[in-house]
Amino acid sequence: MPTRTEYKAGTPSWVDLMTTDVAAAEDFYGRLFGWEYVANPTEHGTDYVMAFRNQQSVAGMAEQGPEQARAGVPPMWNTYVSVDDLEATVAKVAGAGGSVMMPPMKVEDAGMMAVIVDPAGAVVCCWEKLGHAGAGLVNEHGSLIWNELITPDPSAISGFYSEVFGWRPEIMSMDGSDYTVMNVDGAGVAGAMATPAEGIRPHWGVYFAVDDCDACVATAREAGGTVLMPPMDTPVGRMAALADPQGATFSVMTPAQPPA
Repeated sequence: MPTRTEYKAGTPSWVDLMTTDVAAAEDFYGRLFGWEYVANPTEHGTDYVMAFRNQQSVAGMAEQGPEQARAGVPPMWNTYVSVDDLEATVAKVAGAGGSVMMPPMKVEDAGMMAVIVDPAGAVVCCWEKLGHAGAGLVNEHGSLIWNELITPDPSAISGFYSEVFGWRPEIMSMDGSDYTVMNVDGAGVAGAMATPAEGIRPHWGVYFAVDDCDACVATAREAGGTVLMPPMDTPVGRMAALADPQGATFSVMTPAQPPA
């Protein structure tokens, strides 16, 4: 079902955008996905913007913190993985070869979060829900459909994610290359692939479902986005890689078959 009220532990459940221009991002993604927005003031004096489609939450947006700007961190989409016990999850990170970028903290009444870094340097967020389980709509036009780790050697870091999130990696061939699917209770929840070109830092990428990949790419161009990879057919669907006007990268996909 495309609507969600709960997420099994170990499942990516939310994405949010840290950007240098929230208003511009709202316009771009609104044109691309038909999102509507509600701005929620935070205790830090800035807004956390919730994006909705069909009256269901699909993603978040916020302005980059000054420390990120000073460090030259580019705008980016973050992936959040649901966990049942945040403290216990974070306690596993160092022993598995990773590091903790931000220790557990409460996010008002929504949940508890922490930010961790895997052994190759990819950043991922952990989420223990209170009032907010994650995206209320997935796998439909304008909503999250997949999360994918881009890293130099997926086999070298799969043990980290198995230890921290309980994932079970499964290597399969896709278009002649190895692709790792991370499973929870036998179901694929995320993927990992080798870095396709030099100069790409290890990171977690996000995919949004769209009804028409080619039309979406054309709209992105018109709205000031950049096409990093033009639409191409794959065994799982037609997809493209894009960057928004501020530089945050993401992918869109028209699935070959409707997701379960």
